[in-house]
Amino acid sequence: DVGAEGLGLPASRALSMGVHESQSLLWERMVLQSKPFWEFAAPLFHARFPFTAEATAADFFRTYNRVSPGCIRVEADEVTYPLHVILRYDIERALFRGEMEVAEVPAYWVRRVKEDLGVHVPDDARGCLQDIHWSFGAVGYFPSYTLGAIMAVQIYNAAKADLGAGALEAQIARGEFGTLREWLREKVHAVGSVHASPDALLTSIAGEPVSPKPFLDYLRAKYS
Repeated sequence: DVGAEGLGLPASRALSMGVHESQSLLWERMVLQSKPFWEFAAPLFHARFPFTAEATAADFFRTYNRVSPGCIRVEADEVTYPLHVILRYDIERALFRGEMEVAEVPAYWVRRVKEDLGVHVPDDARGCLQDIHWSFGAVGYFPSYTLGAIMAVQIYNAAKADLGAGALEAQIARGEFGTLREWLREKVHAVGSVHASPDALLTSIAGEPVSPKPFLDYLRAKYS
């Protein structure tokens, strides 16, 4: 986001894949899954899909914020998603420590999904073979998704503090996303990898290093 002049410089690159993921997750979870967004989007759905005419903004909001444990990571809700990541991380760590053989992964996967999510895995296609990451060597990537979710909450909280929570929500409810986009460009995109670490970046934006507490507070407030 720095133009041709900045290409190849630290500012032109994402600081980490976790920071990279935080940007898509901020728009997906903080914006698209919010009540104000559906005040804006519900009438658009009604116009394009007439069979949704009786669905209110609140109905859409509840639909997109259901907590329903399942086998598939990419279909998981934001509450149970981290458990999918933790499972994969635990397996990767055990394999590289020599504490688990590859042949043991399928059975371990089935047991952990049952213990952690209360869900039966019917086959390996919906179990340990569902992701593409391991097949092309992207071992260790999965934590980037949850680190991104954690940072997304911190960054969005900082945006609300800077822009005004009420004003930002009102903009989203009107379908006006430019102010938030420009704020993100200034605070995150334009600085790229200038900071030494995600902790340093988050400290510059939110006044604290990467922390799971705001993420947990967000989940408790939304789903309790």
